[in-house]
Amino acid sequence: MTSKVVYLGELRTACEHLQSGSTIITDAPVDNEGKGEAFSPTDTVATALASCMFTIMGIKARDHEFDLKDTYAVVTKTMASDPRRISRIEINFVLRAEYTEKQRTILERAANTCPVIYSLHPDIEKVITFSY
Repeated sequence: MTSKVVYLGELRTACEHLQSGSTIITDAPVDNEGKGEAFSPTDTVATALASCMFTIMGIKARDHEFDLKDTYAVVTKTMASDPRRISRIEINFVLRAEYTEKQRTILERAANTCPVIYSLHPDIEKVITFSY
């Protein structure tokens, strides 16, 4: 098993990662009858994409003996209706260190091979940018 999800009421869940015991709370967004006091389930999907991309980038950076210090990503998720779903995920990676062209190529190619990007429905538009 991977996780245990408990419904807490009022459109909120507690999600426990069974191996580590770490938890996250999700809350329905305001535009879907929730309080918007935590990540929504669809926020976690969009955020998971950035996190997964960073993980694969980090592996490649470590393998090539450079790091991603001070790097961050800004994630924007857009919803569609009928049916309600994620229609677009935009991620802008902001890389503050000086990278060679080869390192940039390694990072960008690695990011686009993460398991989450392959797992998302092809109808979800994915806009990935790298700001150096």
